[in-house]
Amino acid sequence: MNWSDTIIFRHPLKGVQLLSEAPVQDWQEHLHEREQAAYERGFREGQQTLNEQLLQQRNETVELQKGVLDSLRRIVPQVVQEAEISLIQLALETAQKLVASQPVSVELVEAVVREALKQVEDTAEMVIQLHPDDLALLRQHNAPVLSGLPDTGPLRFISSADVSPGGCLVQTRFGLIDARRETKMEQLRQTLGL
Repeated sequence: MNWSDTIIFRHPLKGVQLLSEAPVQDWQEHLHEREQAAYERGFREGQQTLNEQLLQQRNETVELQKGVLDSLRRIVPQVVQEAEISLIQLALETAQKLVASQPVSVELVEAVVREALKQVEDTAEMVIQLHPDDLALLRQHNAPVLSGLPDTGPLRFISSADVSPGGCLVQTRFGLIDARRETKMEQLRQTLGL
């Protein structure tokens, strides 16, 4: 369409003024006022839209924060409990490795036998089973425990492959006292609920 083409309207236009008849100063002022009004209306609408979006984002952030905090409240006690169990297991495994790596000495074997004998109520007919190497070590050093203890009757020592190094089994008329290292570790695990 060219600027000089004629435009035909179906109905007459109301309140229309030819710009060519209006003074140029009024026309430019009118355009400036319309531009300013449009700018201010657009600015207000943009600000309102932005405020609505910010409010919506803030609400979404608050909901997300609540969800994260609720998740943390639920999971932290579980993580603490799992960490506690893991630390106890680690401590037990460390203790077991330390005990297993400890060299078996005469003093150690004697201490284990004495500790096991403290649990015996009937001191008659006791048989103490030791690992073959431990019994040989006691005999080699002529350990005093081989002769018996003041609070006990005669002790009979035998070697047994069922007993691990550093442990012992005490057989009495009424039962067996298990003082093997692995048994003590298992009792400790059960005591700790593992």
